[in-house]
Amino acid sequence: MITAGSSVSRMAHTPEQYLSTNVLVIGTGGAGLRASIELKEAGMDVLAVGKRRQHDAHTTLAAGGINAALGTMDPQDSWQQHAADTLKESYMLADPRVVDTVVKGAAQGIEDLQRWGMPFAQEPDGRISQRFFGAHKYRRTAFAGDYTGLEIQRALMRRANELHVNVVDTIYITRLLTSGGRIFGAYGFDVTDGSRVIIHADAVILAAGGHTRIWRRTSSRRDENTGDSFRLAALAGAKLRDAELVQFHPSGILEPEDAAGTLISEAARGEGGILRNAQGERFMSRYDPERMELSTRDRVALANFTEVAEGRGTAKGGVYLDVSHLPRETILEKLPRVYRTMLDLQMLDITVDPMEIAPTAHYSMGGVWVEPEEHRTGVDGLYAIGEAASGLHGANRLGGNSLIELMVYGRITGQAAAEFVKSANAPQRDAAVVAEARAEVDGLLSGNGTENARRLQRDVRNIMTEHAGVVRDEAGLSAGLERLDALEARMPELAAHPDIAGFGDLAHAFDLLGSLLAARATLESARARKETRGCHNRSDFPETDPALQVNLLWSPESGVEEESIPTADPEILAMMHDDDSMAGKLVE
Repeated sequence: MITAGSSVSRMAHTPEQYLSTNVLVIGTGGAGLRASIELKEAGMDVLAVGKRRQHDAHTTLAAGGINAALGTMDPQDSWQQHAADTLKESYMLADPRVVDTVVKGAAQGIEDLQRWGMPFAQEPDGRISQRFFGAHKYRRTAFAGDYTGLEIQRALMRRANELHVNVVDTIYITRLLTSGGRIFGAYGFDVTDGSRVIIHADAVILAAGGHTRIWRRTSSRRDENTGDSFRLAALAGAKLRDAELVQFHPSGILEPEDAAGTLISEAARGEGGILRNAQGERFMSRYDPERMELSTRDRVALANFTEVAEGRGTAKGGVYLDVSHLPRETILEKLPRVYRTMLDLQMLDITVDPMEIAPTAHYSMGGVWVEPEEHRTGVDGLYAIGEAASGLHGANRLGGNSLIELMVYGRITGQAAAEFVKSANAPQRDAAVVAEARAEVDGLLSGNGTENARRLQRDVRNIMTEHAGVVRDEAGLSAGLERLDALEARMPELAAHPDIAGFGDLAHAFDLLGSLLAARATLESARARKETRGCHNRSDFPETDPALQVNLLWSPESGVEEESIPTADPEILAMMHDDDSMAGKLVE
């Protein structure tokens, strides 16, 4: 344990524990646990580490459901139609190879969860129930009330425990360790006592989430999705892809302030919820008269934003989502978490009164660049999965696709990492790289500056909210980058001050470092994407530009580059249901 005293004396007595494993998995949410299970079943020594308790991982917040074309409710559904829906709603920025892999492997992902005790909702005859989610042609979203992510996490935790997977969920990884383009481990510290860890590993799977916490209103909780994965990968030599493509979920609550952005599940609209503005109008007929509230998330989010921007919103800057017309029994059965959340946070009974909502930063559709087969990152021995990775969602993620993605690629990438370890030579370690990682932590602990990580993090969130929100333009993005430059100039004065409660302040400092890198990647990529496509709305470029049907890669060294996207199977393209109108897509 680290004792009280000056920062320098604390560093002088800080122990370093050396750990060794075949594969290190960073992240103990659904993606990390699924990969760990596969690795353990393959006979690997695996260590899974995370900075928050696994039972409280971000996966537990995924409410609505998980997609697979099982055909239990609509027998005409198929993996091909699932692929077509996914590609279409990605605005053709998804990698067709990644899409095919996920939709073809989806049924096995559901089978795995059932085998491990996942309590999916069922029809009276025992079939898995499946509900509609926005922009799906058929009912293909399996669910467990509106606690689907929580039940998936529980099922994965049970299986990991059965296999005796070594999980340490108080470790904050600050740097990946590489030598000659090959991963050899990671450096970090324990958030409870500050003790350092040097983890030697033959391979690393990065499953530490996205970057939506860098906005002021977000469905992510404090201290999660702060861009950790982006920074770890970028500093190790990997590239980011489509950092600008962030999904703003249509329905985040507005109060209380410390919970602003907390998600109201898409299941509320899937079960028949209605959107109204402050005048009582059911306004989705202006934006998508055919699908109405079951339109795509990007369109509904933009519709909500536009209603407020044009003066038809509530006094608090929102709109209303109403389920009170549904039978009370339906709400209690199908939306129990929404019902309980609103009672707990606002003393609001949704069976009687509407909810006040506004768009909230919800999901990083971009992430670390990975190749489609095994999610290798281009750094030898380093893989990325889940929200940390990119390739499936493009410019708009279908609700329910993220949970099946982590099940499919958790399995595939776990297998790939196991084969890599079996066939590769031991990596070369570099003491200088470890020393650099150690010095970074020491520098924050020994600093005497007056800047506080929490305050600077708030400034990042203000910059991103004001300059890179639902609607963006050149002037705003450039102004955001200027403000980010000024904020980064204050970083030499940043210091961390651990206390008797633990090393949370040091964790906040590294959260900030991740957020700064993620913010720059997002702003620079958003400025380069001079078009409106899916979630990315440019008021100065309101049309979709066919020349920009490309992915944007970003790295600290090279900035933004374009990458072409493979052509999808013509048979899949032919199955896209028709709705190519830009009507309602952007209202300035």
